Amino acid sequence: MSGGGKTREGAAAGEGAAAILLRYLQEQNRPHSAQDAFGNLQREHGLGKTAVVKALEQLAQQGKIKEKVYGKQKIYFPDQDRFGNVSDSELKGLDNEISELSCKVQTLQQNCRHMESELKELKGSMTTPEMVKEIEDLKKDCANYTEKLERIKSAANHVTPEEKEKVYNEKKLYCKEWRRRKRMATELLDAILEGYPKSKKQFFEEVGIETDEDFNVTLPTI
Repeated sequence: MSGGGKTREGAAAGEGAAAILLRYLQEQNRPHSAQDAFGNLQREHGLGKTAVVKALEQLAQQGKIKEKVYGKQKIYFPDQDRFGNVSDSELKGLDNEISELSCKVQTLQQNCRHMESELKELKGSMTTPEMVKEIEDLKKDCANYTEKLERIKSAANHVTPEEKEKVYNEKKLYCKEWRRRKRMATELLDAILEGYPKSKKQFFEEVGIETDEDFNVTLPTI
């Protein structure tokens, strides 16, 4: 009894797989290998590879699908006779319809790419509330700068270009004199230190010499 039950269950499973494969091939209406059919239906229906192969062979033997052998591989496809005879004019009409639909698809694809580009640009732009806030901030900055400019224009203690040039010239003169005197002092101290028995630091402490470095002062660059 148990052996007969398993046989009936196996047959039922085979019939179920055959029905699934027949419906799938008719819907797709293009050639499939057993591996193609297994890969496309395994996840959705849980069909095993062996069950798919047996079901396809069974459908071919029953004449429900066609089988072609290419080398070591078998290809299965639905019987095209089920669509009936189609005249040349009908085929031409179908070809024209396919051409028209292909043009529509291309146009829709171009429109889709254009809209995707616009969407990407919009996502990278500020929203309306963000733009309103940005405008308000810029207006505040503009008002502050305008007020600052008016204060500068109304100030009575402007420095003329001549006065500015005089200050820069004096700075150059003082820096030049500073550099000259520092060089003279360095040469003199180096000459004294040649015969001094102690270190340079001890000599500076005894004499009371203070250097620019002691006060972190750097000679300006002109």
